Amino acid sequence: MTDAAQENKRPAFTLDKIYVKDLSLEIPHAPRIFMERDNLQMDVQLHTQAASVQENLYEVVVMATVTSRIGEKVLFLIEAKQAGIFHISNLPAGELEPVLAVMCPNILFPYLRAIVSDVSVRGGFAPVLLNPINFEELYQQQRQQALAAASTTTH
Repeated sequence: MTDAAQENKRPAFTLDKIYVKDLSLEIPHAPRIFMERDNLQMDVQLHTQAASVQENLYEVVVMATVTSRIGEKVLFLIEAKQAGIFHISNLPAGELEPVLAVMCPNILFPYLRAIVSDVSVRGGFAPVLLNPINFEELYQQQRQQALAAASTTTH
């Protein structure tokens, strides 16, 4: 095999583009809600998704929904989707899924974290600092849940 042919068979991974796919901030009870500061509660939901754009190109999206409440009232709601387009080729069988579920979200998460913090400050609130996420652990949990669900449907 020539050097060029070997080079074409090596695994390749490049980040082609990082972008904010969607972003929203809602402060439904403004301005009165700014006068209240008792019993602040924060709920953070995080999700990822990956899809093929074309051969060897994949879009990966890391999404956060941050809801802050005072009692039953929503103080603010931030929804953010940080996306990236990745060129991935020549991976051994079975390795694409963990790359899309772990490696790509690890690259995107710091950007998502910065956006959420910036939007909360621009909304007039203290910065929201998302805790670091172990995407490897999340991936393993999702795989275990999928295997458990598959085994219950076959019995």
